[in-house]
Amino acid sequence: MGKVKITETILRDAHQSLIATRMTLDDMKPMLKAIDDVGFYSVEAWGGATFDACLRFLDEDPWERLRVIKSYMKNTKVQMLYRGQNMLGYRHYADDVVEYFVQKSVANGVDILRVFDALNDKRNLEASVRATKKEGAHLQAALSYTLSPVHNIEYFVNYAKELEDMGADSICIKDMAALITPTMAYDLVKALKETVKIPVQLHTHYTSGLASMALLKGIEAGVDIIDTAMSPMALGTSHAPTESMVAALQGTEYDTGLDLKKLNIVREHCVKLREKYLANGLLNPKVLGVDANTLLYQVPGGMLSNLISQLKQAGKEDQLDAVLHEVPEVRKDAGYPPLVTPSSQIVGTQAVFNVVMGERYKMVTKEFKALVRGEYGKTPVPIDPAFRKKIIGDEKPIDCRPADLLEPELEKLKAEFPKEFYEQEEDVLSYAQFGQVATKFFEKRRDKKYGVDAAHADRENNVHPV
Repeated sequence: MGKVKITETILRDAHQSLIATRMTLDDMKPMLKAIDDVGFYSVEAWGGATFDACLRFLDEDPWERLRVIKSYMKNTKVQMLYRGQNMLGYRHYADDVVEYFVQKSVANGVDILRVFDALNDKRNLEASVRATKKEGAHLQAALSYTLSPVHNIEYFVNYAKELEDMGADSICIKDMAALITPTMAYDLVKALKETVKIPVQLHTHYTSGLASMALLKGIEAGVDIIDTAMSPMALGTSHAPTESMVAALQGTEYDTGLDLKKLNIVREHCVKLREKYLANGLLNPKVLGVDANTLLYQVPGGMLSNLISQLKQAGKEDQLDAVLHEVPEVRKDAGYPPLVTPSSQIVGTQAVFNVVMGERYKMVTKEFKALVRGEYGKTPVPIDPAFRKKIIGDEKPIDCRPADLLEPELEKLKAEFPKEFYEQEEDVLSYAQFGQVATKFFEKRRDKKYGVDAAHADRENNVHPV
């Protein structure tokens, strides 16, 4: 046993979980040097929903954010999360785009790429592994943790071994829905440590109230790294508090070696941010509590709020219990996908339709059809052929790696890119993933740079500043 390492999530998952990823770069800057001074193993600072939020809501260039963060992180590895063949968008991209995305992420400052697939289909990670190895960065492959009749220790250990054989540098147990219990954390980490020769990291959320206990049991079983969040932005749908975990391990064989005084400098700034977010309504006190329904229904917090919102729109709020009972049934029919983006939204929306229409699968969403057809990859359990036929009719199921059906598209995207907005090579990747949202951002960025009147005049005269 050695020191436990810590990945700090304050710059990405903590605020994604609590305030819908609205922390700005200006909010981050005053604490970046102090974070770098702590001695964390890594800081998760990019990927997830940060890219979308930067472009859509914050009028920030996500690439510039990454470069600024990296300029402060002289001693600490910068880490990101993305969805394999989906990257940070909502469809599968061709291999050449995924490879370009990895290349540019590393060139702009990412040291560790944590990559996962919603179905735990390793084929959807192949391009990412290949590209990350080529760039000489650290590839952390994540197991999307979930519960079902097939998702047991043997399943996850076998998957981890496959990922190690593919070239993963470390394994992350990614418990996005806060389902892992302390006992399971111990047993799973122990089994993984006996099977793979690479480091194992544990990522879990506080939603169900189990995170600190699960992390501690994982540590006792030999986990190498844990994910935590600075205490003012911890708990609830976020993570276990960094300072509390550091204090709990002090003086033990697992001592992190981190200094609580240095952590307190970061904490003081985070306290100000918390007060600001509570005052402006970004931080809803409700998300800071424990919701044990997570364990009862195995539905992640974000998915639960989506279901309630969909039922409200249909005027059927009283049917929430029926929908919560229908979710596991739809999931079973669809081959037990883990409930994480995008499968959580697909399964949840179909469950709402089944209940609201009064008949199962009377109306089927195009995303659910795509999932059943195999467009997202191979489901953990094969889908019953009779059910598949009911959903997709005579359409041919996809049995190969879905990306094998995609033609190279990078050059096409570059040609399509609106040239008047071009400022950097990375812009084509923003455009590829977020289309109109990215174009609106580029327009604002250009108008800000040249002044609204000048930009308007340029457009009138067909002059395109580059």
